[in-house]
Amino acid sequence: MRGPTGRAWATWAVTSAVVALLGPFAGLAWAALSPKVTYVVVRGQTLLADPEGQGPIGVDGRFALIGAVAGLLCGALAYLRGGRGNDVPLLAGLAVGGLAASALAAFTGHRIGLAAFERAVRAAAEGATVTGVAELRATGLAVVWPLLAVGAYAVLELVVKRLPAGDVGEPAVGEPDQVGGREFDLEAAPTGRDVDGGER
Repeated sequence: MRGPTGRAWATWAVTSAVVALLGPFAGLAWAALSPKVTYVVVRGQTLLADPEGQGPIGVDGRFALIGAVAGLLCGALAYLRGGRGNDVPLLAGLAVGGLAASALAAFTGHRIGLAAFERAVRAAAEGATVTGVAELRATGLAVVWPLLAVGAYAVLELVVKRLPAGDVGEPAVGEPDQVGGREFDLEAAPTGRDVDGGER
């Protein structure tokens, strides 16, 4: 059984790295788009001001949405740019890179404004409210990015394989065409002569 070639390893490594590098940018978008969550300071600790509110759910939902869009785009671009014969390393790269990108997105987004939030908590009086930062509570959402990236790639592969083979559109001059089940060669006749070369 043949092992992975150097080209396969390189394809996997490059794909993983490129996808992972998108994570911090996704984290910045997540922090910017997440709804504000309010906390109450109790004995120096923070508790959700409205545990039943939509804020924390909205934060997780934004993370899932950004991961879904990024995963679909990564999968489509990998398929279009990767070339055939690279399916296994590309899929592995999308999976590993997508997981890394999700982790980096969660880390980066949470760090935005974190220092100011911690200072506000330390300076707040008992019972005061402070606005928190983006925080991923449903950590299972980290798999959205890699799953949709791999899924998009697989769907495109299946769709393209099901497309009918052959030329699309009208046959060019000199290309064979089929009429009534037989093959004819539609070549241009010389000026002033028919196809067999006779005078017209």
